[in-house]
Amino acid sequence: MTGLKEIFLRARTSDRGAYWFILPYVVFFCAFVAYPLIFSIVLLFHRWNIVTPMEWIGMKNFGRLIGDALFYRSLLNTLTFLVIHIPLQAAVALTLALLLNTVVRGRGLFRALYFLPVVVSGVAVTILWQQLYSFDYGVLNNMLHAVGLPSVPWLVDPHVAMPSIAIMATWKNVGIYVVLFLVGLQNIPRELYEAASLDGASPFKQFLHVTLPMLNPAIVVIVVLSTIGGFSLFIEPYVLTGGGPMQSTLSGMLYIYNQAFSFGHMGYAATLGFVYALVILGVVLLQRRVIESETSS
Repeated sequence: MTGLKEIFLRARTSDRGAYWFILPYVVFFCAFVAYPLIFSIVLLFHRWNIVTPMEWIGMKNFGRLIGDALFYRSLLNTLTFLVIHIPLQAAVALTLALLLNTVVRGRGLFRALYFLPVVVSGVAVTILWQQLYSFDYGVLNNMLHAVGLPSVPWLVDPHVAMPSIAIMATWKNVGIYVVLFLVGLQNIPRELYEAASLDGASPFKQFLHVTLPMLNPAIVVIVVLSTIGGFSLFIEPYVLTGGGPMQSTLSGMLYIYNQAFSFGHMGYAATLGFVYALVILGVVLLQRRVIESETSS
């Protein structure tokens, strides 16, 4: 009996030591996750401009959102960006990964170069592309002039501005998805390709029936991450266009930012964020179901 008591006391002492180790994370979680989450839920039902005290307004923020044309425009703009950005990014990343997966000289250098834009500041990259997209002095339009083509209004045409931002975002983020595809490619057993080759499968059929099915987990991760990143689009339209021209690049995150910090509508901004979180969850679940059903069929 005495031995059991000593073991119990020793365990309690070691537990107290473990609590000290997890205390920093508990403090971080409470301060930067739990408290902001609870506070944002409280804001859903209040009007608050930071300066004056909160005012209870019930469901009025949700009623305002239902009739807000700019909310629907920002959601449509974000979905347009995703429709362009996700396929483009996946295709470019997979192509580069296939090239880098071959035995070429300087493969490590190319991998580092493709990943470099990921670690560069988003603002710095956006300013760089702002110079490239300049209508009068941009490098891209100068190249078009050199071959006798007219200038393209990259950032001033409502029909061209969002695709231009999607191209820039693809260049900025493609490196991390190249790495994910490379990991998936290197984990495919070589025996599968050898068996397919013995059965007379061409390289294209090997890619279609061996590579793509085996890359399904990587594709799901990449599509989900791209979707979440696309819904978080903020720096690019904020720096490049400010949401214009004619609100054509007003993303959801930029609209939330404007409502919160430009107009002081903190409660309404929290409501927008809550609804966008539900939209992201729904889109991700739908994408995952579609991808898994297509690859399994």
